[in-house]
Amino acid sequence: MTTYVLLSELQPGKFADPAEFKELAADVSARIKEECPGVRWKESFATMGGRCDVVDIIETDDPAQAEKAAMLIRSHGHMSTEMMVATGWKGFLRAL
Repeated sequence: MTTYVLLSELQPGKFADPAEFKELAADVSARIKEECPGVRWKESFATMGGRCDVVDIIETDDPAQAEKAAMLIRSHGHMSTEMMVATGWKGFLRAL
């Protein structure tokens, strides 16, 4: 499976109350599970600093599924997203 890193940034002013974000995150997660069955969620991190607010690590064999997950985060999560392919360090070193 290919690993993808999704970097997301909250759009300013989209939430008046942090509880709204919790509800939205649950909704987006449910949509991804339903609409992207080939995506395996490995981990999510809140960074709340720097250029992104959330880092998600996913795996899939289908790049279209990764792209769809990113678009669901973007469109339903009110976030800007950036996606990149990640290679495990040992695999990267073997390839050199």
